[in-house]
Amino acid sequence: MVATSPAVWTKKDLIGIRELSRAEIELILDTAPQFLAVSKRVSGIKKVPLLQGRLVVNWFHEPSTRTRTSFELAAKRLSADTLSIAASSSSSVKGETLHDTLANIEAMSTDIIVLRHGCAGAPHILAADHASHIINAGDGRHEHPTQALLDAFTMREALRVQRQDPTLSLEGMKVALIGDIEHSRVARSNIHALTRLGASVTLCGPVTLLPAGAERLGVSITTQMREALADVDVIYSLRIQLERQSRGLFPSIREYVKMFRIDSNSLRFAPDDAIVMHPGPINRDLELSTEVADGPRSVILQQVTNGVAVRMAIMHLLANSSGASRVRKP
Repeated sequence: MVATSPAVWTKKDLIGIRELSRAEIELILDTAPQFLAVSKRVSGIKKVPLLQGRLVVNWFHEPSTRTRTSFELAAKRLSADTLSIAASSSSSVKGETLHDTLANIEAMSTDIIVLRHGCAGAPHILAADHASHIINAGDGRHEHPTQALLDAFTMREALRVQRQDPTLSLEGMKVALIGDIEHSRVARSNIHALTRLGASVTLCGPVTLLPAGAERLGVSITTQMREALADVDVIYSLRIQLERQSRGLFPSIREYVKMFRIDSNSLRFAPDDAIVMHPGPINRDLELSTEVADGPRSVILQQVTNGVAVRMAIMHLLANSSGASRVRKP
């Protein structure tokens, strides 16, 4: 039975998918279409006043293009005031703590803090002691919840169009996550979101890039592409994160490409209607061939478009829901 969406959003922050119920995830997915419509207005006026007079701060301690610009555009389309702070230009380089930096930022009457940090758990720590709504934009190798939410939304909408069923859910859908699972916070958040929504998830990659004990998360694991791609609805290619690897975890790039790249050869193992996704940035012709990335199966650019709408939905729910208290946790 499909869960009924809650009438109101009740959480102060969006820290991780693990903390969300199926109903809360579906509330976000069901709220996003109205904001996608705003972004596609033929009038050219792509704004709504839902966050007018509110201040959204993008506070990024790691490099980012897609996530940072997506949040910035989402905030502006909600008519919020925005402020961007990079770690290299903040007082943290002088030894100031995250708590003190955020306290000073909050003295300017902030409403929403979008935080990306290299340390897992940083958003949790700040959310517990500060009144601003905290959105986790990626913390270490832990989670990237808004990416998983926009991915789930993209999957659902693409499959609804493909199968001409406007009520289709992800219940029973088969999704294969291919590549560097071990170092991917995107993979972790997607596993939590997809399994909670009733999808069947298979992880595939070199054994050294598959996290130990992943079976406990309710997924299947294989090192064989033929097995992973059989009967799938969605093929999700993950970036090889060489910057997060302390040593070589597979013999050579050439061998990885031969065994795990998504290309016209490996797609022979998948159904003809399986869609292809990637969180970006793509290492072209390494984990994903250019032919497939730019081909008719790909919904990668739709992920980018949907990301703005999903992040608009999240900020709206956090800031405007009567149940989303801004009182600090005890």
